[in-house]
Amino acid sequence: MPTVLYGIIAYILLQLLIGVYFSRRIVSESDYLLAGRSLGPGMASLSVFATWFGAETCIGAAGSVYESGLSGATVDPFGYTVCLVLMGMVFAVHLWRRNLTTLADLFEQRYSAKIQSLAVLLIAPTSVMWAAAQIRAFGQVLSSASGFDVEWAIAVAALVVVIYTMYGGLLADVVTDAVQGIALIIGLLLLLLFVLKAGGGLEASIAHIQPERLSLFGAGENAWVDKIEQWAIPICGSVLSQELVARVLASRSPEVAQKACIHGGLLYLAVGLIPVFIGLLGVQLVPGLAQPEQILPHLAREHLNTFLYIVFAGALISAILSTVDSALLAASALVSHNLIVPAVKTISDQDKVKAARILVMVCGIIAFVLALHAERVYTLVEEASAFGSAGIFIVVVFGLFTRFGGSLSAAVTLLAGMSTWVIGHHFMNIGTPYLMSLAVALASYVLMGFFEAWWVERGLMVKRNDFNF
Repeated sequence: MPTVLYGIIAYILLQLLIGVYFSRRIVSESDYLLAGRSLGPGMASLSVFATWFGAETCIGAAGSVYESGLSGATVDPFGYTVCLVLMGMVFAVHLWRRNLTTLADLFEQRYSAKIQSLAVLLIAPTSVMWAAAQIRAFGQVLSSASGFDVEWAIAVAALVVVIYTMYGGLLADVVTDAVQGIALIIGLLLLLLFVLKAGGGLEASIAHIQPERLSLFGAGENAWVDKIEQWAIPICGSVLSQELVARVLASRSPEVAQKACIHGGLLYLAVGLIPVFIGLLGVQLVPGLAQPEQILPHLAREHLNTFLYIVFAGALISAILSTVDSALLAASALVSHNLIVPAVKTISDQDKVKAARILVMVCGIIAFVLALHAERVYTLVEEASAFGSAGIFIVVVFGLFTRFGGSLSAAVTLLAGMSTWVIGHHFMNIGTPYLMSLAVALASYVLMGFFEAWWVERGLMVKRNDFNF
């Protein structure tokens, strides 16, 4: 075990050194938050893939498939694959051409500064929750490798990630994403080869999979409603996340942004099928596992020697680091660029970068507290995808592609979508709270849009986006 721990420490130090090295290239806010808008197709695609391939993809998807069959892979990798490809096909070019720094800039361009601030208050917490989920998973990996208490391991994990993200900004994030993405692919392929060998080869392994476990959509009277809910959360809840939008805006052209999302999404699907396949095979190899989410680590410990296990542990840490640094940077960008900088008004580029770095530290501390008190990683991930995202999705779609509706429509929609999900999920135990929040958000925007149009016709409003709520 000490050898494994030393290997993990060496891997983490490498990431820190990369962050420190690239920090020397940061001069402006654009350098720090958007890597100088210089990403080519290869780096951008790898960054999209690595950012999305988090702990829940490796650990959660394999465990869910082990427990429920292929229907457990609805969110990962299938739902998030659709999310990434949808961004490339529908949103990427339009967002890039808006010359934004963050997604919240769109709300100011299209609606008003107050709507921008409201959007930040809804989007930034989701990134912090996402970071908390990854920090907790990182702490669990360190705990299992070192024997430390989980709380101490989570504290160390949070410290490492905060330092690593503070220094390098998005450029270091993207470079380390490439390193982490390659390490992740190698680690999962190695584990797959050994698992197939233990199962008697590819054909024999496939033959042992029970046909009823290969149903993607499951069965049951109300299964279709539940499945729509499960697909809607990763697709509508994440397609316009700041983490993904940052990769689009950091690309050097709209064509690169579009291809990066599509290629990154397809790579995500290809690599994401490895944990899914291992989860399907795991029932025969390790029947009756008490904790399904431990299927990948269990098989790795059983079938890999010390060196290869270090490679696998590095791959798992890669999945975690590449997600958490992006989430912290996303939250920092929204708060610093869209709240702090406008409030100060006269501020130099160096001070903008300093503010963004301080916000990374603040967001990291909040994520650490959340990680320390959360019961499960999956709970944080679900909250991150669903909280406030229904209203964001509806408002961005109307704001980006139409001139219908203004500030009042946007404000009511954002608040209605968020409150509907919170009430439905936490207080009323509704089976499909996210679908309900989408429906309420859509109805709110349309109704208020017609109301604003009626005001304009009667001269009560000069412009739809001039309404101050």
